[in-house]
Amino acid sequence: MKKLRFSALLVMFTWVSFTSGQDLDFRASAREVVSVGDQFRLIYSINGQASGFRAPIIKNFSILAGPSQSTSTSMQIINNQVSRSVEYSFTYVLQATSEGTFTIPPASVNVDGKSYQSNPVTIRVVKGSAPASPGAQQQQSQPQGGEITAKDLFVKASVNKSNPYQGEQVIITYKIYTRIPVAEYSITRTPSTAGFWSQDLIKDNTKLNQYRETVDGNEYVVAEIKKEALFAQKSGNLTIEPLEMDVVAQVQRKASRRGFNDPFFDSFFNDSFFGSTYQNIKKTLRSNQLNINVKPLPSTNRPSEFTGAVGNFSISSSIDRDQLKANEAMTLKFTITGKGNIKLVEKPNLVFPSDFEVYDPRISDNISASPTGVSGSRTFEYLIIPRNPGDFTIKSSRFAFFDIETGTYKTLNSPDFRIKVEKGNGNEANVVAGGTNKEDFKYIGTDIRFIKTSPLKLRPVNSYFISRPLFPLWLVIPPVLLAAFMLIWRNELRKRNNLALMRNRKATRVARKRLKAAEQYLKQKNQDAFWAEVSNALWGYISDKFNIPGSTLSMDSVNQALKNKNVKDELIAQFITALNNCEFARFAPGDKSQAMDKLYREAIEVITNTEQQLK
Repeated sequence: MKKLRFSALLVMFTWVSFTSGQDLDFRASAREVVSVGDQFRLIYSINGQASGFRAPIIKNFSILAGPSQSTSTSMQIINNQVSRSVEYSFTYVLQATSEGTFTIPPASVNVDGKSYQSNPVTIRVVKGSAPASPGAQQQQSQPQGGEITAKDLFVKASVNKSNPYQGEQVIITYKIYTRIPVAEYSITRTPSTAGFWSQDLIKDNTKLNQYRETVDGNEYVVAEIKKEALFAQKSGNLTIEPLEMDVVAQVQRKASRRGFNDPFFDSFFNDSFFGSTYQNIKKTLRSNQLNINVKPLPSTNRPSEFTGAVGNFSISSSIDRDQLKANEAMTLKFTITGKGNIKLVEKPNLVFPSDFEVYDPRISDNISASPTGVSGSRTFEYLIIPRNPGDFTIKSSRFAFFDIETGTYKTLNSPDFRIKVEKGNGNEANVVAGGTNKEDFKYIGTDIRFIKTSPLKLRPVNSYFISRPLFPLWLVIPPVLLAAFMLIWRNELRKRNNLALMRNRKATRVARKRLKAAEQYLKQKNQDAFWAEVSNALWGYISDKFNIPGSTLSMDSVNQALKNKNVKDELIAQFITALNNCEFARFAPGDKSQAMDKLYREAIEVITNTEQQLK
């Protein structure tokens, strides 16, 4: 034994040579028959140093955990030569969800730069208990990453007050206690908070407050996963249902040491050499239920100004100015600051002079939610417009709340504000007085007006429009206008039905429209489009003006049409020349950009002159 130990040390620290005498084998294995709902392991193993494991797409099964990687090493020493074999395995924990026969495709890994594929795995899922397949008993007898008990991992809900007042702030904290590593968690069911107004107190769930705590003699790592403030909206016994969450925990499993049964090697080749593996295990946790007995607020000594504020508050108020002119605006701010149900605080009951026009307040909150609860301030900003000059007072306002610390109602008073309003620009309101209190009859600015303030026009009794001399004329005018409209309209329809006449009328307008388009192409240096538009303008003008079909248009027909209308020979020659120049430039090769501007002007001139002579 001493000789063997000395040889092992010599091998490890001097000239150890590791050889692999096995062929590479990458295989996948799983139970052949499982039942719906069964959990089983799918294991990919390779007897070599593998990397780049690429899992297949696993369908028809739920992946509960994995892949978890593990490594096992076996060594043999023969004649001072050490041979070593390494086996890597990648393990999934699957659950069958439906009946049928399913095939899981091969996985692949890289070994020494080469890619290897495993065999596919076919699994038959049956209903009820499945018969054990060969080797299944051996797999089931092995621990699947270890058991997680309630002492290793649990979630607990706690409340800082179980007997609060209605409207009082109550903080509920959900903590996870663990003695094993937790890879991830997710809350699958959030408790219903019926009867409460709630506010989350943890903004960033990625940075949890962690610390250590001892429970029943066991030390746990504790993390606060959820924290919220609740404000009961009614009294009585209220229940908070349990929170449910899924947790993926990592259970450590030591790698097997094959080929040794010696205490020396067990102590020398420790876990740091052989390595340990962690298997991911999914577990569903459920917190405890909470029962909260909410007390009603006292009815004795309750102020009339109380609207439901519960906590500890202070108030402040201010105005932006105390001197202004009538019809100018001012603002009054009323701020409530403190800790409690501040988001539920209603606007104060402020009393303003009747000469003031007051708009609904703009509410702005500066409220923060921290692990200690909800606190901050709520500001009510009033826009006020005095309509009459004078000295006015905005009287003190009372704000009442229930103080949790003393269990009594408290009332706070805001200061009075004295406002001096000077006469404006003559638009201030009039006051109706005389024998009546001036507070009884008032109208503000232009909100109320007389129906009519101008002098009235009177006419004799029994004087009607029908008895006037011009009344018969008003009876005749409408039929005459209608008859004239009908004659004009029929004449217009007759003209529109004469297509030749309509084309003649539109000839010049259509030609100018085409020349305008040609001008755009001229600016864009688009030669083909330019020549086409100019040609269409010239030929189209003759076709429309003299009702000549396009198929019969020619130089001779143009010449004859213009002569029939007594157009001068010089203008006819100019028109024919423009047509010839356009057709030549349109179809001649080479650069024609210099002739574009000249021909454009010629086309406009010849059409304009022709139109003038035809008139």
